[in-house]
This record gives sequence, C-alpha cells and structure tokens, in this order.
Amino acid sequence: MISEAQFQNELKVLIANAIREDVGSGDYSSLACIPADAQGKAKLLVKEDGVIAGVAFAKMVFDYVDPKMQIETFIEDGSPVKKGDIVFHVSGSSQSILKSERVVLNTMQRMSAIATKTNSFVQLLKGTNTKILDTRKTTPGFRVAEKWAVKIGGGENHRFALYDMVMLKDNHIDFAGGITLAIAKTKAYLQENNLDLKIIVEARDLDEIEEILKSEGVHRILIDNFNYEDTRTAVALIGDKCQTESSGNINEDTMRFYAECGVNYISSGALTHSVYNMDLSLKAI
Repeated sequence: MISEAQFQNELKVLIANAIREDVGSGDYSSLACIPADAQGKAKLLVKEDGVIAGVAFAKMVFDYVDPKMQIETFIEDGSPVKKGDIVFHVSGSSQSILKSERVVLNTMQRMSAIATKTNSFVQLLKGTNTKILDTRKTTPGFRVAEKWAVKIGGGENHRFALYDMVMLKDNHIDFAGGITLAIAKTKAYLQENNLDLKIIVEARDLDEIEEILKSEGVHRILIDNFNYEDTRTAVALIGDKCQTESSGNINEDTMRFYAECGVNYISSGALTHSVYNMDLSLKAI
C-alpha cells in the first residue's frame, strides 16, 4: 500500500474535487433563502442497520468547507449501528452545513455499505488464518475512500494502484513470453530503476505454480480460479516459500471453504463494486 502521507493527500484531492463538482460557483439554493450569518445544527441519522464508516472523512469535509463548524461525535468509525442511531451532530453556519451535506452523505453511505459488507466477510473467515483483501475494482476518483472503508470494516488493502506493487497477471505473462521471462524481466526492471516493490504472480493451474516457484523474489502467488482440491494442492506446493492468495468468483457461499484450504488471503472485488449504499440522512435539528 501507499504511504500514510500519500493516502492523506489522496483524501484531500477527493474532497476538493467533490466539493468543486457539487458546489461549483455557489450553492444558490442556500444563498437565496438563508442569511449568511444564520447558525444551525444537524444530526447524522442512521436509517439502516450496518457498520458505520466515514465519520472521520465527514469531519475532513466539514473542516474543508468551513473550519468553524463543530462536530460532536457519538459513534465512531467501525461501530455497529442500528436504525435510529445518531452518529454525530454538526453545528455552525447553516449555509456551510448545507454546502457539505451531499458530499458527506454520498461518501458515508457508500463507505458504510463497504464496511458492512467487508465485516460480513471477516465474520465468515473467523477462526481461520485467512484475511480478506480488496482489489482495484473501485469507483474512479473515489478509491481512497473505498479502500479506507474496507479497513474500517476489518479487511486489508491490496495494492492501492499500479505504481505501488507489481502484479503479473495472465495478460502480462502472455505478452512477456511466459512466467519465467515475465518474472526475470520484472526483477531486472526494478533493479535498473531502483524500485523496491513486491511482486505478485498469478497462476492459472498447478503447472504454473511449479514454474513460479522456480524463480526467486516472488512475494505472493495469486491462485486464480482454482477449485478447492487444486487450491489445497497449490498451498502444499508453495509451503512457506511465499504468501498465497485465492481469487476469482469467490463469494459468501464459497469463501470459508477456500480459507480452509490454507491460503493467507482471499481477494474480492465485490467488497467495492457490488454494494448498495447504506441509508443515512443529515437532518436539521
């Protein structure tokens, strides 16, 4: 994953762009009917059970729009919530609250949905040594918030983007002329460019597992679209030579079985690309 400094910078970029997109030259609905000096207060109301996420993000949005706004927090990120719960109060300029409202809600609703789904996967893996990972199958421009939500839900982040880890998948391998060549070229490239990046290599069958193991310097093998029996065989072949990760159409019904095959990680794009926003609202009080 990227550094904490990079992560925070991505959040700042996201917030600035989201406010630019939503507010533009002005929130004329508020400017037209609410005095500039009007003060107000609003509550973040939970309308659906789940795991709340995005509280810290919301504070960043409020601070970006108007540092004078005050937030009183009752429920922290990662906490289970029920319909009717109040997560926080925000008080200050009424215009500023309204200017922030949609970005806060859109983000928290999606982050909470992702955290809720992630937590359900974590519970399915309880008692095993397998951790759940996200993927790059994220909403363009919104990846940092989605990956943050996975962490809040108890999951782990895979690479953030193309630049912070090398992942040699089927197309890379085929274009490069095979697994051994792809790994050798990658290691040479990293050395020539003084890049300290971990290498993950995808395997499509057990023969490819054996070929990958002939090369040194591989951090993790991606055991892609294997059945249970072949996954167990792959894990036994790999042993402690490197980490193992299962992926490929793994869902709630099959996840536990793959974990019991002994893999270190299971990656799931469904954490971020197949969720429905949690119902939340920001109500004036």
